[in-house]
Amino acid sequence: MRLRSPRRILAAATAAVAFAFTGTASPAHADVTDVPPVGANDWSCKPDAAHPQPVVLVNGTFKTMAENWATLSPELADAGYCIFAFNYGTAATEPIADSAAELRDFVGAVLGATGARKVDIVGHSQGGMMPRYYVKFLGGATKVDDLVGIVPSNHGTSNPLALAAGATVCPSCVDQTAGSDLLQKLNADPETPVGPDYTQIATKYDEVVVPYTSSFLNGPDAYVTNVLLQDKCPLDTTEHDQATKDQVVAQWVKNALGRKGPADHRFQPYCGV
Repeated sequence: MRLRSPRRILAAATAAVAFAFTGTASPAHADVTDVPPVGANDWSCKPDAAHPQPVVLVNGTFKTMAENWATLSPELADAGYCIFAFNYGTAATEPIADSAAELRDFVGAVLGATGARKVDIVGHSQGGMMPRYYVKFLGGATKVDDLVGIVPSNHGTSNPLALAAGATVCPSCVDQTAGSDLLQKLNADPETPVGPDYTQIATKYDEVVVPYTSSFLNGPDAYVTNVLLQDKCPLDTTEHDQATKDQVVAQWVKNALGRKGPADHRFQPYCGV
């Protein structure tokens, strides 16, 4: 009998927990998960004056870069940005601190390849919160210009599936449980260290980050903007998992990346029909 490797066992368990927690199944094969989204990881790309920072996309828990950024990556690349993405932390299930160290190393590689001084980071769910650990504790405050969180788990979630998942194969799910030791450390004053501009995008239909207000950050308006999609587009019913594919979200992301400071709270996106 051929024994399954621990990595494959973990991958299978992770896929099962992912389906329970997010309603989506995670890819099973490494050759699939290692493929970047369209528009990303052209290591010869050089930022220009209109788009001076390369953009690093950071996926959420149980996600891969290819699936998470299938819509936004090519859209940002078409807009002229140098886009980079990576998979981290065994389907983003490893402890937040460990994944933040992977992000630090990846940002270093991007800066080395592009010659840029800073990057912009756009992250989904854990991918919006975890970079804050890099910013606050691993030297990222001087390396990140914009940090845009799409339904980020900044203050964790009261969804009981987070803790249940963590008890099996997902230490990052424990870290993302409201009140966790990690989040208490991360959100201790200052919650938004000086350096990056912070734009946090939430939807009232979020069923994973509960309550949705957990996505928001405290800090001066000069460099912190909290966005609730339904404030400007009341009929937008985007929930957590599909937020990176929502065109209203994409407009807010581009507004944040395209100006000095965080997204303009006065911005009115096109809400569609």
